[in-house]
Amino acid sequence: MGDQVMLTTLDNPYNPFTQWVEWDAFDRGKGYYTCAYLARVVLSSDELSEEDQALATEQGIDEILDFNLTGKYIKVTEKDFESLITNRLK
Repeated sequence: MGDQVMLTTLDNPYNPFTQWVEWDAFDRGKGYYTCAYLARVVLSSDELSEEDQALATEQGIDEILDFNLTGKYIKVTEKDFESLITNRLK
């Protein structure tokens, strides 16, 4: 399995991998509720292995991105996020 992925928004300056509390506070403060949105989309079960749960989550993220009408959502790995921030600062 590849790198862990997260769903975030283009305007959230916090790293969801390392700054979860700040990331979530920003997300909720903007009224996005990204985690709740993802939870509604992911086909999940307690019966799934950890690897299958990660796959289901990534498939849910991909589904959200397929219908990303506002263009605000992006899928990132921890490495991608760092380069995204670096590019924003340029």
